[in-house]
Amino acid sequence: MDNKKGLLFHIIRGSFVDGYGVRTTVFLKGCPLRCIWCCNPEGQVGHREIKFMASECNGCGRCIDVCPTNAIQLNPESGDDKLKIDRELCTNCGKCIDVCYTGALSYFGRYYTIDELFDIVKKDEQFYRASGGGVTLGGGEPTFQTRFTDALLRKCQENYIHTAVDTCGYTVNSEGLRILEKADLLLFDLKGMAPEEHIKNTGVSNEPILSNLKRLDAMGKAIVIRVPLVPGYTDSAQNIKSTAEFLSGLKSVERVDLLAYHEYGVIKYRQLGRQYRLNIQPLTEERLNNIRDTFERYGLNVQLGG
Repeated sequence: MDNKKGLLFHIIRGSFVDGYGVRTTVFLKGCPLRCIWCCNPEGQVGHREIKFMASECNGCGRCIDVCPTNAIQLNPESGDDKLKIDRELCTNCGKCIDVCYTGALSYFGRYYTIDELFDIVKKDEQFYRASGGGVTLGGGEPTFQTRFTDALLRKCQENYIHTAVDTCGYTVNSEGLRILEKADLLLFDLKGMAPEEHIKNTGVSNEPILSNLKRLDAMGKAIVIRVPLVPGYTDSAQNIKSTAEFLSGLKSVERVDLLAYHEYGVIKYRQLGRQYRLNIQPLTEERLNNIRDTFERYGLNVQLGG
């Protein structure tokens, strides 16, 4: 039995967008970046968080009575959100969840042991083998939970299941880098080439990211680059050209996935009591095609996605 525990916020079986073939993608909590456009805000912090779904709340007030820090109040100012949670006071103890019979309150985040999680991912083993798929570790950032991620990679590979790691590339310790070196495939995000813009948009420098990518490329790792196209942030002509030029100098990049901006994650900000900071429109199909053409002119294999 392997009792190492990891904190996940989602599991998707039958995914076709997180690597090659049919895959099971597991999303681990915790990330060193704070991207302005993040579509998985529930994956940013490395602990469980209270999720509030206003549409399921009947305003009974049971959660208010049991909250030990008085973090929950009725919210008469809003006809939609019947409750207001002070996230500064909330300790995520879960007492409110225990008494919420409508399901309006729950956790973002569940702990799994390696064996519990492997029992789930191995259910689709026949589909992995038939399609050339496998298991993808995403997040959040998988290298954030190094001990658990390393053990899960080892468990899958010992059972001949292909592994991919979907990474922001920002790891500054040997344990995190070892995970990237161990994965069979890397889905590697590039979120900007200009250092100052990268810090402004994600909260961290891109120097370790680019350094790690060049090191992994020199090792001959199989790499799929993922470039989020966020209007006004990552879609400038200069950034697109600089990214394409940089990637054209690498030898192990099998494909470049251009990820169109979307707002699918906006509702989760509300469920976490956070404000979504962007108010922008997705790129037009014409603009997306122009960006794809730029990458292809540098000899790169490009796929449009979202």
